[in-house]
Amino acid sequence: MSLILLLFTFVLAVFLGFELIKKVPSQLHTPLMSGSNAISGITIVGALVAAGAAEGLFASILGFSAVVLAMINVVGGYLVTDRMLGMFKKKDKGPQAK
Repeated sequence: MSLILLLFTFVLAVFLGFELIKKVPSQLHTPLMSGSNAISGITIVGALVAAGAAEGLFASILGFSAVVLAMINVVGGYLVTDRMLGMFKKKDKGPQAK
């Protein structure tokens, strides 16, 4: 029964995440991703709990894949945020510019 619940939770999270991200306009995607990295950290904790509490090989594989996907989400969010903030830095014109 718990394996079915874990699988249901995983599929529901994938579906809801895809639907939510699909409906966000591209202009708002980067600032929202910056703010959602903390929430993604909570997702990693939940995925670790799911992977550790697994009572079978299939449940362990699902938990491990949840950890990997959540980490990709967090790292990607920080990389996109860093790139966005880099666009606002002043460019150094070098010693010849006066």
